[in-house]
Amino acid sequence: MVNGKNINVGIIGAAGYTAGELLRILVNHPKAQIVFAQSGSHAGEPVWRAHQDLLGETDLKFCADAPVNEADVIFICSGHGKSRDFVHGLHGYDGTIIDLSNDFRLAADAEDFVYGLPEAFRSKIREAKHIANPGCFATAIQLALLPAAKAGILPEVHVTGITGSTGAGQSPSEFTHFSWRANNLSVYKAFTHQHLGEVCQTLGTFEPDWCGELNFVPVRGDFPRGILVSAYFDCSLSEEAAVALYEEYYEREPFVFVIEDNPDMKMVVNTNKCFLNVRKHGGKLHVVSVLDNLVKGASGQAVENMNLIFGLPEDTALHLKSTRF
Repeated sequence: MVNGKNINVGIIGAAGYTAGELLRILVNHPKAQIVFAQSGSHAGEPVWRAHQDLLGETDLKFCADAPVNEADVIFICSGHGKSRDFVHGLHGYDGTIIDLSNDFRLAADAEDFVYGLPEAFRSKIREAKHIANPGCFATAIQLALLPAAKAGILPEVHVTGITGSTGAGQSPSEFTHFSWRANNLSVYKAFTHQHLGEVCQTLGTFEPDWCGELNFVPVRGDFPRGILVSAYFDCSLSEEAAVALYEEYYEREPFVFVIEDNPDMKMVVNTNKCFLNVRKHGGKLHVVSVLDNLVKGASGQAVENMNLIFGLPEDTALHLKSTRF
């Protein structure tokens, strides 16, 4: 908290999917007060016009010009490529910035931003002023591979992942249109996905001598939200030893769970959880990772980072129930 008071929160680009999730979490956060929700396209309208499930939850209205100095923390939910311009346009703002775009995730672009993956960089996050929130696929893949990277046993990795249509953002396109997406699957950005850089950067931090390849094939799913990642690599450990390695790494993590059952996305949709299943098949270790791309893969993780920075319990306001049925 700021001097024992509530945290004043501002949101830039507040009309999109990730901002909607952020608002849903923050309106029920016991220590957060939303002071503005900026949106040029919806200025003057009540927030519930864009996020109709918030009708009755808040009387907040979108504003065109953000009163940034009223906020202790600003979440930037603008499209990729816009965050850098906004940050560089801030003059005299001394508060915390949490950016949900990919503008500051890579070391070459990071400036003074800390990469906000709590399971890897918690101590740095607590001391940070500026956070680059990880990408959704990047979060799912990294959580599947971090224990192996820390143990120094990670060779070439093969990953397939499927994501819901909300991962493409709110602006309509051919590939998010219902008549195209429904009852349909397609591969996109095979081996070239924009999240590969941040994943390899983290793996290299944990295993400096890692020289393996990360072969990633993403798939568009015919559902709104959720990510399932299937990763496998050569591993000499027994299944028992591999499971123990993962359980030990995540034993104190509030949102990552190594489970015996084969996980599915309905176990995690609408929550900040990630479930991992670790199994050995011959000489291959197979890890399944599932999470909600809009929560643990975006806005929930952003609130996690805010909680850490302001000295709150990391799980504050993040005990969310899955939408199982």
